[in-house]
Amino acid sequence: MLLVNWRDTGHPEGGGSERYVERMAEGLAKAGYRVEIQCAAYPGANAGEWRDGVRYRRRGNKFGVYLHALRAIRKAHADLVVDVQNGMPFFARLVAACPVLVLVHHVHKEQWISALGETLGRVGWWIESRLAPWLFRHCRYATVSEITKGELAGLGIEGSRITVVPNGLDTPPRGKAVRETEPTLVAVSRLVPHKRIEHAIDVVAELSRRWPTLKLEIVGQGPWEEVLRKHARDRGVEDRVRLHGWVDEAEKHEILERSWLHLCPSVKEGWGIVIMEAAAHGVPSVAYRAAGGVAESIVEGKTGLLADDFADFTVQVEGLLADRVRRTEMGKAGITWASLFDWEHSVNRFESLVRDVAGVAIPHPRVLTPVGGAEVRPQSDHRREPAPAEGPAIAVAGRLHDLAT
Repeated sequence: MLLVNWRDTGHPEGGGSERYVERMAEGLAKAGYRVEIQCAAYPGANAGEWRDGVRYRRRGNKFGVYLHALRAIRKAHADLVVDVQNGMPFFARLVAACPVLVLVHHVHKEQWISALGETLGRVGWWIESRLAPWLFRHCRYATVSEITKGELAGLGIEGSRITVVPNGLDTPPRGKAVRETEPTLVAVSRLVPHKRIEHAIDVVAELSRRWPTLKLEIVGQGPWEEVLRKHARDRGVEDRVRLHGWVDEAEKHEILERSWLHLCPSVKEGWGIVIMEAAAHGVPSVAYRAAGGVAESIVEGKTGLLADDFADFTVQVEGLLADRVRRTEMGKAGITWASLFDWEHSVNRFESLVRDVAGVAIPHPRVLTPVGGAEVRPQSDHRREPAPAEGPAIAVAGRLHDLAT
């Protein structure tokens, strides 16, 4: 199997969708499949390596990754190619000599114009909503929520071709952290525009007079970090907002465990793994109803709340801050809800789909032939290769994808 994806989890902008792809790949490798992920290179990353049974090949920058992916698809002797479409597809069907499975976490309609402006935004949305569905009109799709399945159906993709394979969840580590005595909000996210972490800061500013000890912990990294720092200064809550940057898994879970509420003001999410991680620690989440899969990862009124706009978002947050009994009940319900999800179950569903699409009766050790023709062997590859010159079409496609995701 060959999976083509823009990033891996080691990428500075890697997030939940990358974790999903890698967990599926690792599960399939454990089951006996030969699995390769082709993704972009980034500073400090090896050109190729084996990790948890999966072969990683990193070629090209955020723009050139598309060209390298097409080359890899064309030359790989794979039984199945998974085209991970984060707004911009890799157009695998143009060159693949085997079945293609399209993996979509969420539809990017709201993000295109806000990220690129009217002209380029309309081009990006046309590619996602018209060109891609036509190109992959004979392909099967996988997605992570019923809401995204409905959105894909709205683009003309038959529901019979779409399979929902939900995110799993790791059992959260139980640290020594205890709930803060003072009201504490947390937002765990990549720091990019469409995550709208400014709204979390704005909530603190709106409630600061009525909640003089309220604070916000922001966990994550990304190009929007300095913008958020400035926003906190401009709103007069710099002393109440802490940007942790990147933290390891143990520290992330400790911060979640001691927080009162988790805020997810994102424009769009396919599911929301961190919502489930917060729930596993007994921490309710507040998100926007229109943000897609969050309306499934949050059981409204049971494990968290959904808001219709920013004013409502603020009201919902303050209501839970003030109601300890309700917050505690939601926390207990969240722990039960989160316990229903695990990666093994998700991998089993994904493997069933893979067998159906590829027509593979049993896992078998098929060797993938990467660019250059050399057989892939399970050993670390520390070669570093300079990025080749990128053609204008690839650069434009990469730019559209980069800004939209």
